Order: sequence, then C-alpha cells, then structure tokens
Amino acid sequence: MKKVLIANRGEIAVRILRTLRTMGLESVVVHHAADAASLAVREADEAREIAAATPVAAYLDVAAILAAARSSGADAIHPGYGFLAENADFAEAVERAGLTFVGPPPRVIRLLGDKIHARERVARAGFPITPSATDSSDRTAFLRAAREVGFPLLVKAAAGGGGRGMRIVRSPDALEAELETARREAERSFQDGRVYVERYVERPRHIEVQILSDAHGNHLHLGERECSVQRRFQKIIEEAPAPVLTAAQRRRLCEAAVGIARAVGYRNAGTVEFLFAPSGEFYFLEVNTRLQVEHPVTEMVTGIDLVAEQLRAAMGEPLSLRQEDVVARGHALEVRLCAEDPGSGHTPTTGEVALLRAPGGPGVRFDGGLCEGQAVTTSFDSMLAKLIAHGADRAQAIARMRQALRDLVLLGVAHNGAYLERVLGHPAFASADLHTHFLEQHAADLALPGAAGPDLVTLLAAAVLVDPSAGADVPEPYASMGEWRN
Repeated sequence: MKKVLIANRGEIAVRILRTLRTMGLESVVVHHAADAASLAVREADEAREIAAATPVAAYLDVAAILAAARSSGADAIHPGYGFLAENADFAEAVERAGLTFVGPPPRVIRLLGDKIHARERVARAGFPITPSATDSSDRTAFLRAAREVGFPLLVKAAAGGGGRGMRIVRSPDALEAELETARREAERSFQDGRVYVERYVERPRHIEVQILSDAHGNHLHLGERECSVQRRFQKIIEEAPAPVLTAAQRRRLCEAAVGIARAVGYRNAGTVEFLFAPSGEFYFLEVNTRLQVEHPVTEMVTGIDLVAEQLRAAMGEPLSLRQEDVVARGHALEVRLCAEDPGSGHTPTTGEVALLRAPGGPGVRFDGGLCEGQAVTTSFDSMLAKLIAHGADRAQAIARMRQALRDLVLLGVAHNGAYLERVLGHPAFASADLHTHFLEQHAADLALPGAAGPDLVTLLAAAVLVDPSAGADVPEPYASMGEWRN
C-alpha cells in the first residue's frame, strides 16, 4: 500500500490524513466543489473533484470515486464513517476494482448491517439479546408477537442507524401507528422498510467496546466507551473508560465483544454496542463495521492509533499488539460540536466560519476540518468538529474539557459549545449518574439562559476579531499599548 484515497470529507478526512503522513503513505481526497477550499483538500497530497447534483451525491457516487482512485494511482480506499463506510456493495466494488478496502470484508458488513440477521447470529453464538419480535409478511402474527414481548417496546429499523426508524411504544394502542411511522422512515432513509421490536429497557446505559481483528485470526478489544448522553438517539458526549462499571462487569462485556467478533469472522476495526440495564445485565445492540466518531477517546487512554491499525489489517499484516499490550491510562472525554442552536430546540444553523481558534493545553485534542471562510450549510451532518480531553482521572478530564470549551473561539455560526459545557458541569454528570435519557431528565437545569442581545462592547470586540482593521482608529493612549491588549 502506497497511496490511499479518502472517500470522505471534513474532520474524519483530516484525521485519516494525519495517520497517512506518519506512516509515509500518500493521500488523495475526493470532494464536491462546495469543499474545494476545505482543510482536507488543502492538506492532501492530491484532490479530485466529483461533479454531482448535490454535495452529498458526490460522496455517494461509487463510479466516480473508483474512477478517481484509478486515475490517481491509489491502491486503497478508506471510507471514514458515514456516506459509504458501511455499504457492502461499495466494499465489493472496491475489491472488484483491484483495490484494498480499509474495513471489514463485504460479507461481514452485509451480515452485521442487517440488524435482524445480526441479532440472530449473535443469539445463536450464545450472547444475550433483548426479547424481541421480527417483522414478517404476516402482520397479524407480528403484532401478536410484539405484544407478547411486553411494553414498553422499542421499534427499530432492520437496516437502521443514527436513530432513524426508531420509536418508543408504551401502550398497545399506539403500536400499529408507530410501526407504520417507523417503516416509512426506514424506507425513506435506508430503502428498506423492515423493522423489528425489542423490549425497551428503561434508563439504560449505552456502552460499546472497541474491537480490532486481523486476517490471521487475532481478535482483541481496546476497552469500552460510555455513550449514554444522547439527544434523539444521537450521541453528543462519549468517554472512556465507562464510569461505575465493576472490574467483573468490564471483563464480561469486553470478552463478549471479542467473542462476537470471532463468531462472525470479523476483520479490521469495529465497535460492538451493548445496552447496559440498571440491574447490571447487558444486551447486544449492534456492531458498527467502521471507525466510530468517538474513537479518539480510546486512542487517548490507550495510546493506540486506530487508523494505523486499520491500515495494517487492510494490508494483511498482523495487528501490532496483543491483548496484554492494551493498557488504559487515565480518563478521556469527547464532545461533538454541532451547528445548532440549543436555545431554539437545537435547530440546525448555518453561516460562514469568521474566526476559529482551537483550544489547546495538556491533554486537549481538537479534531476538526474547519477553516476560516468556510460555509456551513445544511448539505451535510451538523457536526462541525470534536473536542477531546484526557486527564489522570475523570474529574481532571471533565475540568480540562470544560476549560477547553470556554477557550474555544468559533464565530460566524451558532453552535452547541456552551450547552455542552453546561452538561459537563451538571452534578449528575459529575457523579456519573448517566443513562440514555439524561438530557431529557435534566432538561430544565440544562436550558441555556434567555439570549439577550449583545451589548456594544461585545459587538465591537467581535468586529475587531473578525476584521482587525475595524480597530485602526483607536485613540491614544490605547493605540500605543501594543497587541497584548487583545
């Protein structure tokens, strides 16, 4: 492997580029015209534009991506996450083109991408799943089986992800209507309207395990991550290790993840997700057959470059480490900075990045693909960047993250930074009293104060930050005081 094409954009493209450089590999990025001035395009060795009707369509154009790989001389494709990352047909097309796909084999992606078949396979291997019922052509039988599972129920899309096609059903009267709504959403989002229902666990924790596998039969875990703080089934804060787990619970969870990887013949990096009930029992949820958005927290506590391990596994090399080499040190947190307005129901926001100053300091990492002058539109996911903080313990990691959020300067587009800092400062978060409805439970405490209009001093300061020439006519003695005053 000498040259890798990145079939993605934004912060994950920049993240992959960083590892390619350290490994001495050349890089190519594909992009839509809307991203022509992006950081990823600037930093890659080569860039190939893909023309398409919409920006998203460019990153989903398999033929154009393969053509870019051939014309650039790339011999491997890294899909990042999102877009085509978990598309088995794309992985097969890459292999048919004689290129290396940096991810699991297509058959594994296809198996685990179907949530119904994945659950059946995991259950046959002896691992726990929640009581469930699967949609079938006999709708009457399915409704009867669903009611027998018992309420509350969670309706989920067979090909789903990202919270789409999911509905909580608390009473039999609402079941048929919620099933139909979930089917329509699943068909619209995944072109697959199949759904299933499972017993809904109240106040669960969402805990996942990072796995690594190679073509030589080696399977290991890199510990677990807590991903319970979610909004509408979308994670916004992740951390490693998961607080409050006992050593025995952690061992059982991680051993189950490795067992599942072995049972399905996994290869490359992946994440096995579990639902952790208040009783201490855990249930298999799904396997994400790609690099996760929250992978940096695992990197921070283990010191292992997950992208590098992905590339080694894709090249057919054995993993560079054994299970006994994996040691977690300290605690790490990640928050997702999103273009949204928490004061208005987290509605998406747009704008142009007028000024960006990423925070730094001990244990602080900023994963972003933004640059000043970049337009933020509704064409893509709302996540702008990720902020990661590591500390000797959880309290120090939280303190560093809160300070990093206060130090962040991102002008030109409204974002959720202040809201995230508020969540991290909540007493329940500090005590690790977490579950998947944490934000709803504490909504009143987390609501941001009413936004008053900025005063004159704030407006003038913002103007000078965006355009230093705005402060050119500063009167004496202030004009002679030097730049330190800013």
